[in-house]
Amino acid sequence: MDKPVIILGAKGLAVPALEIFRGNNVMVYGILDEDKALFGKEINTITVLGHIEDDKFLKLLGTECEAFVAVDDNVYKKHLVELLNEERKVQPINAIHATAAIAESAEMGHGNFINAKVTIGAGAKLGHHGIFNSNCSLEYQVEIGNFVQIGAGSVINPHVKIEEGVFIGSGVTVISGINIGKNARVGAGSVVIADVPAGATIFGNPAASVKK
Repeated sequence: MDKPVIILGAKGLAVPALEIFRGNNVMVYGILDEDKALFGKEINTITVLGHIEDDKFLKLLGTECEAFVAVDDNVYKKHLVELLNEERKVQPINAIHATAAIAESAEMGHGNFINAKVTIGAGAKLGHHGIFNSNCSLEYQVEIGNFVQIGAGSVINPHVKIEEGVFIGSGVTVISGINIGKNARVGAGSVVIADVPAGATIFGNPAASVKK
């Protein structure tokens, strides 16, 4: 990558994303955040330059710098992605750890965070702006929608389809052929053996609906 990166968001994903870029010998120009108390402070020697929507810095994107959105709240992340897409005509880049194993035939969108030792199998299709935490495994021909989060150590078996906005906790196993509907949530350690409706929250082994 020829251009340095500006990281949007100083909390949560910012530190691991910064380490991923450094590990890949990518220069980080600076960090932006909405919290004024962080302005001028350093995170692992990288300065928080100013507000996350300050045009003085945003105008650098697409011309002099790339962007990565280090935010795990999907509502706010979607807002920032729209800002980049519409006002700057910029797509956030992927942050991919050097130890991730990605099949040559896998397809991937923009703005994904892929942490250490993530495996992505042959023919897998990943959307945009996902978060894939350490040691999670996406087997062959898995389909992942946009803004999906998958926790550390989770195993998504072949031919699973996960729709937009789904949250899957750490240590989850999803058996082959399951469909998980839009914005569903799967609690940590669950074993998913049946399709999950959109918007549902499930937990347990086998995973069952959690009544609100």
